[in-house]
Amino acid sequence: MESLEGKVAVVTGAASGMGRAFAERFVRAGMRVVLADVEEQPLEATVMDLGDDGGDVVGVVTDVSELASVEALRDAALEAYGQVNVLCNNAGVGGSVVAGERWVDEAEWRWVLGVNLWGVVHGHAAFLDHLVAHGDGHVVNTASMAGLLGGHTAYTASKFAVVGITEGLAQLLAARRSTVGVSCLCPGFVSTNIMASHRNRPSWAAPPMTGPAPSAGERSRYEAMAGRVRGGKDPAEVAELVHDAVLSGRFWVFTDDDWMPNVAARNRALEAGENSPNWRLASPRD
Repeated sequence: MESLEGKVAVVTGAASGMGRAFAERFVRAGMRVVLADVEEQPLEATVMDLGDDGGDVVGVVTDVSELASVEALRDAALEAYGQVNVLCNNAGVGGSVVAGERWVDEAEWRWVLGVNLWGVVHGHAAFLDHLVAHGDGHVVNTASMAGLLGGHTAYTASKFAVVGITEGLAQLLAARRSTVGVSCLCPGFVSTNIMASHRNRPSWAAPPMTGPAPSAGERSRYEAMAGRVRGGKDPAEVAELVHDAVLSGRFWVFTDDDWMPNVAARNRALEAGENSPNWRLASPRD
């Protein structure tokens, strides 16, 4: 895309964190932006802030795990602005088990996959026909470095899936000679509210209160992970990378070169027919 001026972006998970930063950057680029989030009050506050700064924005409360909700988001965007040019499937949750020592129940899996994976699938289902029809568009799917490095969690499974379907989407559109671009965003540690995902956990996915308490080692690893997130990149830096990727048509968007040795080690292990090394034992900023 040569310019974003006057075009329309839809961003899910836009009330805070990276989604909010994407919306802010797109507004500065002259875009009109539809912000979507499941959190109504934070969404309203973000829309008001961007509007006060001169942005042409609207907010739509959206549960990306429900196709009907994402279709309603599409309809609201088209009603407000007539078309959509950039779709950022960004909404995501971290789940409750970040270190992978514990197996979680099916409700946890359904919640995490419902938001992280089905949210992307629903975004494709609702918006792709429109984007392909007018041809001037770009899709950004938020995956994670966890989508390239193994882990025994629902979060990792969801992000591996997002990486795979994003690669497949780009291949499909290229085979059809579509001019719609695709980017796969794989952030490392970014300073967001991802560790507080439980604030949006539905009642049916509440973690069971029975079972052993977390061990000292689990608590320590959780706090270490939370500290890395707090000390992670500013979401505005990630938004700049996404903005540039949309303009240039870049597929892979990585936020940290520090992670690439771990990815290279995994690729070498694949070629050797071996399991990949445990990246948590040699992750950036240890």
